[in-house]
Amino acid sequence: MEASTQLVETIKKGIQEKKGSQIVIVDMQGIEGAICQYFVICQGNSPSQVEAIAESVEEFARNEQQEKPTAVAGLENAQWVAMDYTDVMVHIFLPDVRAYYDLEHLWEDANLTNIPDLD
Repeated sequence: MEASTQLVETIKKGIQEKKGSQIVIVDMQGIEGAICQYFVICQGNSPSQVEAIAESVEEFARNEQQEKPTAVAGLENAQWVAMDYTDVMVHIFLPDVRAYYDLEHLWEDANLTNIPDLD
């Protein structure tokens, strides 16, 4: 399993640890001009849950993959937190913000994998 695929799995576990829901993995490896290989998109029900998911993702990535994000944006208001792991971008949304931006469907050619919620 290549490094970015392992990182995606680890990030998924970090999201699930804090009950992040509606996880979608967007595989952009075959898309010309894509800014990364994968998007991992999920949501939390409150700003505090969005923040907790971001912290959990960071912890899992650091502990299991020795990876740190090159940038994290959006923690101030925690409606949309974006975490940049170079080949993998993580987007953690509040539901209404996620619906508004609809990132999953920006790249029509991308392969989408929906991860069932754990509960």
